[in-house]
Amino acid sequence: MIHRLFALTFTAILLTSILGMFTFFWLAWQIDRAGLGDPPQQTDAIVILGALVRADGEPGRDLYSRTRWAVNLFHERVALGESPVLITTGGYTADHLSAAAVAQRKAIEWGVPAGRIFLADGGQNTGEDAQAAAAIMAVHGWRSATLVSHPLHLYRSHWHFERAGIPEIYTYAAGNRERLSGPARVYLSSREAFGVVWAAADGWERFEPLGRFLEALVYGRRRL
Repeated sequence: MIHRLFALTFTAILLTSILGMFTFFWLAWQIDRAGLGDPPQQTDAIVILGALVRADGEPGRDLYSRTRWAVNLFHERVALGESPVLITTGGYTADHLSAAAVAQRKAIEWGVPAGRIFLADGGQNTGEDAQAAAAIMAVHGWRSATLVSHPLHLYRSHWHFERAGIPEIYTYAAGNRERLSGPARVYLSSREAFGVVWAAADGWERFEPLGRFLEALVYGRRRL
């Protein structure tokens, strides 16, 4: 009887582990596929997802890329007769070195009217960025958004904005996924899959202080 119970328990654990691994790798594959983004669409807002700001106040490479691609998209949509706004996200509220403020400054330098840019700062991760952007959109009655971020961050960004209640969401890759090396794509897709699974458990903050430690360990100073 004990031997049979042990065998059943071992089988259940083995099958659960195999299913978990299969699900994780399927999710990583979906994240890689989502890295192509969607064809450009007319939307109310173009949202720049926050990323690292350098110590000298300049945008890090990823934030620079996200802002540059978002501004290019903004100008393209304006040339088509549309009137989108830019929403910049990330960083402490009212901090002039927040990702939102730095992206806003660069967007103005690149020709976006200041009155067409809205700051959704106060977020320290993608979920909080989504909540802050959604709050601004709700105030203005905007229902559709194009999210601009690193190609392998698009899946998780879409997922968080969907959870935040944005009715219509599109994604736009800040760069070409194909330019990443194979190992980089595998690593980043797996890391993002881990982020989705962890966020599905209601976020890092639920597991303080372990959550913040793991966040720093896996993502560094600032998550994608």
